Amino acid sequence: MASMNGDGSNHAIQNTAVLMHQSSLSLKGPDVAKVLVVYTGGTIGMVPQEGVYTPKANCLVEKLKEMPIFHCKNTDLVLTLELEDFLILQPSAKDRRHVIYKIVEFDPLLDSSNMVIADWIKIATCIKDNYQDYDGFVVLHGTDTMAYSASALSFMCEHLGKPIILTGSQIPIFETRSDGRDNFLASLIIAGNYSIPEVMICFNEKVFRGNRCIKYDSGSFSAFTSPNMAPLVTLEIEIKVDYAAVFRAGTTEKFSIATNMCCNVGLIRLFPGITSQTVRAFLQPPVQGVVLQTYGAGNAPNNRPDLLSLLKEACNWGVLIVNISQCSRGNVGVIYATGMALEEAGVIGGGDMTPEAALSKLCYVLGKEEWSLQHKRKMLARNLRGEMTTVAERELSVSDSELIDSVARFMSLSTKEEIMKVKDAIYPCLMAAAAKTGDIPALEKLRTSGGHLGAENEDGRTALHVACRQGHINVVHYLLHHGVSVHVRDSRKETPLIDAIEGGHLEVIRLLVQTGATMPLPKGQVAVRMNSAASEDDVKAIEAWVTAGASPDWHDYDERTPLHVAISLNNRAVSEFLLKCGARTDVADAFGHTPRSIAVNLGHEDLLAIIDKTVNSTDELASG
Repeated sequence: MASMNGDGSNHAIQNTAVLMHQSSLSLKGPDVAKVLVVYTGGTIGMVPQEGVYTPKANCLVEKLKEMPIFHCKNTDLVLTLELEDFLILQPSAKDRRHVIYKIVEFDPLLDSSNMVIADWIKIATCIKDNYQDYDGFVVLHGTDTMAYSASALSFMCEHLGKPIILTGSQIPIFETRSDGRDNFLASLIIAGNYSIPEVMICFNEKVFRGNRCIKYDSGSFSAFTSPNMAPLVTLEIEIKVDYAAVFRAGTTEKFSIATNMCCNVGLIRLFPGITSQTVRAFLQPPVQGVVLQTYGAGNAPNNRPDLLSLLKEACNWGVLIVNISQCSRGNVGVIYATGMALEEAGVIGGGDMTPEAALSKLCYVLGKEEWSLQHKRKMLARNLRGEMTTVAERELSVSDSELIDSVARFMSLSTKEEIMKVKDAIYPCLMAAAAKTGDIPALEKLRTSGGHLGAENEDGRTALHVACRQGHINVVHYLLHHGVSVHVRDSRKETPLIDAIEGGHLEVIRLLVQTGATMPLPKGQVAVRMNSAASEDDVKAIEAWVTAGASPDWHDYDERTPLHVAISLNNRAVSEFLLKCGARTDVADAFGHTPRSIAVNLGHEDLLAIIDKTVNSTDELASG
């Protein structure tokens, strides 16, 4: 035990401060990514019991701790007290960040066949409650209804800026032969290392957009497929991310969840000879929305006036009916007269949505009680989360860019792969240059020629980092509305928010915070930078940090706050600003000195008067 007599007390305080500083670095340091794992149940965590697989409470974490691939015990991070509840992945040479993860477990654990809308809400709420503290989320889920849950969460999670990955397995993770290990490891790595702000499904070395998936094979490790869209990520020797295909929120709103999901929905599948009585019974109240699975390209019999009149009647009294194909692949349209008849009856075209996506989209849209019926119809036909291919979407070839064509010709490149590598190398530099000069037309030209506005250069910096450093608020607005993430970290592991702070651009800082940006650095590191600004009497820098969410009472490894530093150097401007921000004057540093005692000891009478005036005003307000 450390001595608490004489000078020993100061040593004890200093040692505690150092431990706190190290702890903060371990969890929020530049090389660490925190992932929250929401364990809902499913095959992946089941154990054999009496010849069948069954879920067992409080079993998964303890078993994972004994598996070196899921928990590395030989690391300095384990020594940190704050990591008691975390498991630590052994980083590979190619991982960008050191992934640590925490598992929260549903009680009771669920077979996914038992999932209901309330469980979707429970998952979404868990993510929302922990959203600010984690870099990504993994949901362990049974495979049977995983596509439904992924689709629902994609709509419920509004203005999403971080990855949410659902995964599971066909064989429990603890079995000698299991697909669960690869699925779970891949999900943790993607969630911790890649900025893909979507709800996804990771299975069998592929990561799909969640609302584009269906479960199509119950006896294979390739349980899921995405019929109308290629994978977002392919996990081979190299992890390949199709960033151009990533759906981005394109908003300056903070992350939120929609929990009012309508239950009065259903699926009806046409078949030859279906009776009008069956359809009428299905459309009766309390039904508010129906997914109608039709033939081929969205066709229904146009020689059945009884059916068409029923559908029209239901649409007129307010039932929302979405038309999707019974085929796994393809798009509904009005190519044939039989498809036109449905449109004339008021049925809404569902494009190439899966049944799971269409149903959960209905639940979401119908739950928006503040929307009019007409607006709900409009939203159902619109691509909200990348769940459908719109008419406006088209494949953009890298050869659409004259610059890339010219470079390719000069370098005698011929294959698509070679040209793509040139594009990946050049575009981020061009975007950064355009962002630096505030050239939005140049950015737009790069975007429309197939460029990914969130692409990172060799230092991991995006155009948003550069625009924030320069203070180009219009460019920042443009990039955010085109879905560039505020959470992307550069090679220094700093987000665009730090660039805006260091540039002193308060308007940009406020916009980033409004969009959901949070402080990426540990409190101790921020305090060191604020203390440096305080030592230079730099009010503008202090204001930038405070505007971004830093507290004036954060302290460095000596437990010195910016106010300690400002008063010790008699820097009046910063001292006054900090006091106006509510900085405490009675907090002792590691040497036992408070800001007030420093002012007294150094004879800074002017600052002492300001301190006393501030304290008296605060006391009066409190008593009043």
